[in-house]
This record gives sequence, structure tokens and C-alpha cells, in this order.
Amino acid sequence: MVKRVYFLAHGGVVQGVGFRYFTQKRANEYNLTGWVRNTDNNKVEGEAQGDEDAVKSFLKDVDKGPKHAHVVKLSKEDRDAVDGETGFVVRR
Repeated sequence: MVKRVYFLAHGGVVQGVGFRYFTQKRANEYNLTGWVRNTDNNKVEGEAQGDEDAVKSFLKDVDKGPKHAHVVKLSKEDRDAVDGETGFVVRR
């Protein structure tokens, strides 16, 4: 079953540590589509879509983040699937 989830990483440190590229790499490893970007209030947000189990594993990785990140909280919200999406991109 295809699942799409919006996520928001609140942190002590989630910007300036390669978080978006870490997220993109993990999404590609799980064959997910979607996007990720920094917010103006020092958080990282995105959407990931793919196999339900893969999305679940991906979110566990995002909750930990890359080596120098510190995720305080990872908020998640289900979204409607998007047809025709072909990859996972880092937005600016």
C-alpha cells in the first residue's frame, strides 16, 4: 500500500548539519518520492511517499538524523498520495 506522510523535524540542531541531504539519501535507499526543505524557523520539513513499511523505516532514520543533528521531536501527518512523482528532491 502506498503511503504519503508530511514530517517536521523540530530540533536542537537540524539545520547546518546536512540534514536535507541525509534525508534525500535515505529516501532514495527506500525508493521513496517526495521532498525536503529547511523552514524559516530552524526546522526541516518534507513529504515522503512509497511503500508503507519503507516510509515507517525512513521516518525512524529521520527521527535520528545525521551524525551531528539533534532531533527533539518529529511530527508526522498523513497526506493524500501524489500521482506521477518520480524522485525525492531537496527544495530551497
